[in-house]
Amino acid sequence: MAKQPGRLLRTVAGTAFAAVAGLLVPVLGPSVGDAEAAPTGLRVDDGRVYESNGNEFVMRGVNHAYTWYPEQTTSIADIAAKGANTVRVVLSNGDRWTRTSASQVSSLIDQCKTSKVICVLEVHDTTGYGEDGAATSLDRAADYWIGVKSALQGQEDYVVVNIGNEPFGNTGYTAWTDATKAAIGKLRGAGIDHALMVDAPNWGQDWSHTMRDDAASVFASDPDRNTIFSIHMYGVYDTAAEVQDYLNHFVDNRLPIVVGEFGDQHSDGDPDEDAIMATAQSLRVGYMGWSWSGNGSGVEYLDMVNGFDADSLTDWGNRFFDGSNGIAATAERATVYGGGDDDGGGDGGTAPNGYPYCVNGGSSDPDGDGWGWENSRSCVVRGSAADTGSGGGGGTAPNGYPYCVNGGSSDPDGDGWGWENSRSCVVRGSSADF
Repeated sequence: MAKQPGRLLRTVAGTAFAAVAGLLVPVLGPSVGDAEAAPTGLRVDDGRVYESNGNEFVMRGVNHAYTWYPEQTTSIADIAAKGANTVRVVLSNGDRWTRTSASQVSSLIDQCKTSKVICVLEVHDTTGYGEDGAATSLDRAADYWIGVKSALQGQEDYVVVNIGNEPFGNTGYTAWTDATKAAIGKLRGAGIDHALMVDAPNWGQDWSHTMRDDAASVFASDPDRNTIFSIHMYGVYDTAAEVQDYLNHFVDNRLPIVVGEFGDQHSDGDPDEDAIMATAQSLRVGYMGWSWSGNGSGVEYLDMVNGFDADSLTDWGNRFFDGSNGIAATAERATVYGGGDDDGGGDGGTAPNGYPYCVNGGSSDPDGDGWGWENSRSCVVRGSAADTGSGGGGGTAPNGYPYCVNGGSSDPDGDGWGWENSRSCVVRGSSADF
């Protein structure tokens, strides 16, 4: 199997720091307020990602290693057929691997649009900058995006520009903040108006909390206020507490966050994929698993399918697509492609809180609380308390989740989120009640 130089060694260097991550004291950044996002295409508002029509969009996607496997021309369509609503595509600016041309970028965007998925495009050559001598800078990555601007223009509804993958290793990572701000400013100055995505330092895992502590100032530096933060969760995130602590910090501070990469195991430790997926679902946070196929150098277990064969799921692929809180149960197609009213099985439409209406009505809701269960996910009975947010037990919080009937007694860890009737609920008046 072909190797992926650079990508596969990136978290080994972070092994010694996994224990340190739990000891670091989080420092809250300044409030980001309610700054207006760019009016075009996918955009950020109050810490959430929205389409241009105002529909909230939660990424449920897969990483595809295009730059090493450009001959695999059906992968995006195959990933979409498994139910993903997003594909994160590996590109190269030419500093480390063969440059992905503007025409190739256009073709990839066309493939995403044909397959009805959102494209997150990323430059991979930045991986481990400062520690890996072959890696390139975020400034060079920004130059690449400006160079392929012709392929990006007019695609703001369909494309997120992920400036550079894992742009710092475990050496010199304190430069991440200024380098990220400079790259954002350079792209905005060049007229690139897309939603931007920025990866964390420390090989993407941010064990130092550099991105976590400085995210608010980085977000504020974007004149469009349209930057999404991406954390990669491997061995540093081997407990539910670490996963929840990191993601809740961003949600509580109204900063947009996605899990841009994660797996079910890795050479630097055993990530808690169940906690990653469950927490992302409960917080309405996006996630993108690594990766469709083509891994080598001892981490072939990260392949979701064998040999790019969509009909040959691995154990990781089965877990990711068909397991609890997986793609099949949680992904909703972007409404720019006509999604929302008929995705994921059934044709009941979508309730105001973002959940699908139950096709079978009350027959899917045996306890009569307005929430049913169809196609391995929660659904709302049309006209019920869960639909209107009134009556019927605890009612519905502004974020669309039901209030916990039993209050804090359903929330043993005190984070504002409880668990009742096999689903997440919000403790009224808590930090999760937004």
